[in-house]
Amino acid sequence: MSSPKNGFYRQEITKTLWEVRDRYRDLQPVGSGAYGTVCSAVDRRSGTKVAIKKLYRPFQSQILAKRAYRELRLLKHMKHENVIGILDVFTPDVTLEKFNGFYLVMPFMGTDLSKIMKHEKLSEDRIQFLVYQMLKGLKYIHSSGIIHRDLKPGNLAVNEDCELKLVWVYFVFLLQILDFGLARHTDAEMTGYVVTRWYRAPEVILNWMHYTQTDCSSKETHHFYPVVKDFVPYFWYSDLDQLTEIMKITGTPSQDFVQKLKSQDAKNYIKSLPKVQKKDFASVLKHASPLAVNLLENMLVLDAEERVTAAEALMHPYFEPIHDPEEEIEAEKYDDTFDNMDLPLDEWKREFSFKNGQLERPSQNKNILLC
Repeated sequence: MSSPKNGFYRQEITKTLWEVRDRYRDLQPVGSGAYGTVCSAVDRRSGTKVAIKKLYRPFQSQILAKRAYRELRLLKHMKHENVIGILDVFTPDVTLEKFNGFYLVMPFMGTDLSKIMKHEKLSEDRIQFLVYQMLKGLKYIHSSGIIHRDLKPGNLAVNEDCELKLVWVYFVFLLQILDFGLARHTDAEMTGYVVTRWYRAPEVILNWMHYTQTDCSSKETHHFYPVVKDFVPYFWYSDLDQLTEIMKITGTPSQDFVQKLKSQDAKNYIKSLPKVQKKDFASVLKHASPLAVNLLENMLVLDAEERVTAAEALMHPYFEPIHDPEEEIEAEKYDDTFDNMDLPLDEWKREFSFKNGQLERPSQNKNILLC
């Protein structure tokens, strides 16, 4: 085995060899998934704790290379305090021919909303603050034309100061909103299968391959549907079970809603259901404030075209004590033209170039230095 590149060192972690920059020390395993593994580390330059992700074989196939490129592009595009972004990206490989992988460095948050909810009862003020931060992050990513397809408490990272970030990577680990691998710019090929069932919007279940930006991005608040799960005493075993439970709360949809559905099977299913009246949310959410109940009712509207958007929800009176328009910023539109590209592996590698930790378009030099 050759010596580490100058400025790097090697360490074996859970039977995997890591070769990272000298500035990152005290590596500790955090989690792993289908596409990579994550360690925490201390950045000696800043003295802060960071999360470092190592992708598994990103250039094993064209599909994996494209996913890796998308993840890096998405992370670089996100520049918002409530959305996971990237602090550094590096590779120990020195030429394009030897370029086999890279590392992503992100903020380390420490825990996620799912764990917090399991171990403590959240006060009204804390709930208000967490939901406000989540909506700010959602407004930002939606404004860029990007959607998050598996937004759930486990993908909402929180630090000790109750600061929240939406996390996106190819697998979920216990840090911020971390699922950029599942987050996609809107396209006509999206299905609901990647979305944890409890967190699927009704339109995802009903339309599957007809998932549009109207369904899930500009009007997307499908991440609030897990609230319905807490209204029933058992788990759902199928999407239709879930849909039935949702409608026990929201009521049977109108004929206008049914006509909007693109799937004839979905139309037939809705028509076959017995008529159910919408529940009084205040009677279900007995311990929530009237403003919180009203906000939730606006979020849990079956028709996505009538459902409140993240931007609209931020204007709700529930957030009046903490509402700050200057913090509710929008993003630049995300350029997804590369999503339609089908390149050989060598060409995908050429799309990556590192200079001082920043992704740039490489030159045509086949021996480009990746530093």
